[in-house]
Amino acid sequence: MIQFTVESTKVEWEGRVLKAGSETYLFSDGTTHVYDKVWHAGAVTIVPYDEHHVWLVRQPRPASGQSDCLEIPAGKRDRPDEALLDLAKRELVEEIGKHASDWRTIKGFYPTPGLSNEFITLFAATGLSDVPGGAVPDDDENIEIVPWPLEDINGAIDATNDGKTLIGLLWLARELSLR
Repeated sequence: MIQFTVESTKVEWEGRVLKAGSETYLFSDGTTHVYDKVWHAGAVTIVPYDEHHVWLVRQPRPASGQSDCLEIPAGKRDRPDEALLDLAKRELVEEIGKHASDWRTIKGFYPTPGLSNEFITLFAATGLSDVPGGAVPDDDENIEIVPWPLEDINGAIDATNDGKTLIGLLWLARELSLR
C-alpha cells in the first residue's frame, strides 16, 4: 500500500461552507502529485421512519439545477464543537418538525473522496413525535415535508438522485427486509 504525506497546501478560495484549492503530496514511492481539493467541515444525514413512513424532504438545489430534490433530512457541521448526534437532532427538528426517542449511528462515508474531505455520518431515527410548532427551516431553505410510505421504499429510491439519500434509503430497504 502506498503511503503519502502532505507537502504543501494552497487555499485559493474560501466561502461560508467550504474552501477550495490544492495540496501537494509526497508518496512513499518517491513521486510528488498535486491534487485539487475541497475542504468541508462535514455533515450528518438522518433516515427518520416510523411504522408507516420514511420522512423525506423535497427542496430546490440550484447548484445542481434541481428544483425539487427528494432527500432525507441532513445538515452541515456549522457549529464546530457540536456533537454529531446533537446536530442530527437539531436538523430533524428544523427540517421535519420531529423528535426521535431512538437513534442509531449507521455508517459514515465520504461522498466524493477523490475531491473532498467531506465526511457524512448517517443516523437512523425512530420513535418519532411531533415538535410543537412544527418544522423551523433555516432562512435560506424552502422545504416541503414528504412522508413516503414504507411499502413503496423502492419508489422513493427511484425518485431520488441524491447520493446521501440513496445510501440512506438503500440501508432502510435492507433493514426492512431483515425484519
